[in-house]
Formats: sequence, structure tokens, C-alpha cells
Amino acid sequence: MTEVIEKREIVCDEVNAWRKETPGVEGWTRTARPNDPNKYLMVSADTHANEPPDLWEKRIDPKYRDRLPKTWIDDNGVRWRKSEGNDRPDRLVLADLSGQDQIRSRSGAGAKNRLADHVVDGIDAEIIFPNKGLAMWYTPDPVFAQAQCAVYNDWAWEEFGPYSTKLIPVAAISPGDIEGAVAEIQRTAKLGYTAVAFPVKPMFGPPKVGELNYNNADFDPIWAALQDADMTLCFHVATGMDPRTTRGVGGAVVNYVWHALAPAISPLVNLCASGVIERFSKLRFGSVEAGIGFIPWMLETMDEAYKKHHFAVRPKLRNLPSEYYRSNGFSTFGEDQAGLDFAQKYGLMDNFMWANDYPHHEGTWPHSAEAVERNMSGLKDEERAKILGLNAARVFRIDIEAAKKPL
Repeated sequence: MTEVIEKREIVCDEVNAWRKETPGVEGWTRTARPNDPNKYLMVSADTHANEPPDLWEKRIDPKYRDRLPKTWIDDNGVRWRKSEGNDRPDRLVLADLSGQDQIRSRSGAGAKNRLADHVVDGIDAEIIFPNKGLAMWYTPDPVFAQAQCAVYNDWAWEEFGPYSTKLIPVAAISPGDIEGAVAEIQRTAKLGYTAVAFPVKPMFGPPKVGELNYNNADFDPIWAALQDADMTLCFHVATGMDPRTTRGVGGAVVNYVWHALAPAISPLVNLCASGVIERFSKLRFGSVEAGIGFIPWMLETMDEAYKKHHFAVRPKLRNLPSEYYRSNGFSTFGEDQAGLDFAQKYGLMDNFMWANDYPHHEGTWPHSAEAVERNMSGLKDEERAKILGLNAARVFRIDIEAAKKPL
């Protein structure tokens, strides 16, 4: 590939000026700065596509078309959205964006545009998750969800596959449709995918007693298919349950922290405590965008429960639950100072991966170097190298030299 991707200039406006704050890099032998000739390998382990708004309507089997999520504007000019998994429509409040915020909201469409934006941020490779497509799992019918996932997977490989040394899409899978999930895992592996995204809860909606969950042995064919294909398993936040639950004052914060991020703990504990990783010892799995500060607490609490509730625990594991996360698990974060402080104490430098969450507002693009400097000044050089890129390269099977090579 001989085309040259040009760097574009992005002006930082006043409301985003804080993003450029940095304590500096005194004592660093290399940095995350795009113009540093000795720059760290930078792999953003969580970014998002910008799918065409009519992608599913145009491509899905016609028998499903009427069931797709719908948006409309009522007589009062209010915009609404309704998906099959929700009892009532959601009112959409669209922010009036300007400056750099507006640039972020309009970025991410097209492979070449993404590559240009990564040059600005010093990113060598990215792991791409759905954006509009996060709503594919918003249905109690996992077969319908699978049909939507297949549409996304075909489009994402068409869009990013030719650049897959740098732009690495993750295949979306509906695990509640077990037979269909195995088939889609095998199909996408043949296309060239190296990772899959599952919702944090396999069956959409609030938890129900006795409902199929990831600790159930019924999922063994899926784990076997992933292990056989050497595909990494990702659980992205805000999937499996509607994260827009709390209404009114404080809702934006409550929904983000509690309904979107916190549920990502569930699949990790399910896999670690139920013997899945004992049976499928090569299965790589992790949480995406939930941060890392909760991981030390999760590990200690799993082990505490395993020991203190020994009379009720089954199965009896060869190792403590925490060891299965340490050996096979990972978690991504953007800015999580508390998590990084604990990473050293608890020996988790091989399990954590940084991400700029491009192009989302909660991410760090296009000022990732400054964010890295704010958060990672207390780390050693080799620790920064692992978290910024080497861990992701190992887990997602990235060719480092190909990723670093300019297009």
C-alpha cells in the first residue's frame, strides 16, 4: 500500500483547553507524542466505527426490516427513538455542538479519514467496535440480533479489512443464539477477524432468575469455537441492558457510571468463577471501556467469596477465580489514575490496555499524549510500553512492525 495519509490540523477551542494540560515528560526516554521519533507503539484498544445510518435498513433480510430501531420527530419537534427491547420510546436530546466537540461528533466515517485522524494522535493501530451498532443487541430475540450483527460484520470488513494491519474491526456476535453464534464466529474468522464483541449480558433486559448467562455450560460450543479460531472475546459496556434507565436530574452521570459501565463486571466474574477458563484455557477475554479501577476489588472479592462460601461454591476450581483473570483476562481504560495506581501494587501491568475511544467525547482524541502524560507519569518505561500498545498487540494478534509502518 503506497498511499500517503496526510495529517490534518485540529484547533483546540476554549472548552476543550483542559485536554492539553500536562505535567510534562521530564525523565521519560520516549513519549506518546506523534512527532517523537522514538514514540511508544500506540494501540487504541477501544474505538468506534461511524456506520451509515441506513446500513441495516438497506442490507438486512427484508423479513426483519420492520423490526429495526426507529426514530421520528413528533408534532412538537421532539425527536424520539424506539427499539424492540424497550417498552417505551426514548426522548433524544441532541446537544448543540461546536468547535472540537462538533469535529468529534462528525469523525470516524471512512477508513482514510480515520487513518488521518490517528496520525494527529500518534495512534499506530486501533481496535474498532460498533457505534450505532451497539443497539444491535437491544432486542429479546437473539436470532434477530444475530441478523443485525451479520450485516455489521460484512460492512465493517468491507470498510476496514483492506487496512487491517492498522484498522482492526471486531466482529459483533449475538451469543443468545448459540448455534447462530458458532456459525458467525467461524464465518467471520474466515473473513479475517481476530476478535469478537459480545454484550455484557447474553439475553437482553434486566436480570431474571434462571436466565441463560455466561456461567452456563450451554455456551461451551461458543467458547470452543472462539478458542479453535484463536479469537479474542470482548465485552463492551452499554450492551445487554439498556443503559439509559435513570430519568431526570443526575441521569446522565448515573446512567454512564451505573447502567453502562458497572455491568461489565458480570461477564468477567461469570467466566472466572464458573470453570470456563479451566475448560478453555486458551480463551482470551476482557472488558472494554469500563475502566480498570474496579479490577483489584473484583479479584480480591471473587477470591474472598470462593474461600468464605466454600460450602456453597461449585465447581471446585484448581486455582482461585482471580488467577483466571490474571492469566487470560484484560480490561481497557482511557483515563483511570486510581486503576493505574493499583496496577503496580497488584501486578496487573500485563492485563491493562489504554484506549483513546475515538471519536467519542469521553475519549482523549486528539490530545491523547497529554492524557497519557497526566495519567502515566508514575509508571516505568516498560510499564507504559505494555499498557500503551504491547499488551493489545499480544491479545489482538497485531503485527507490530506492520502497524508502525506509515501508509
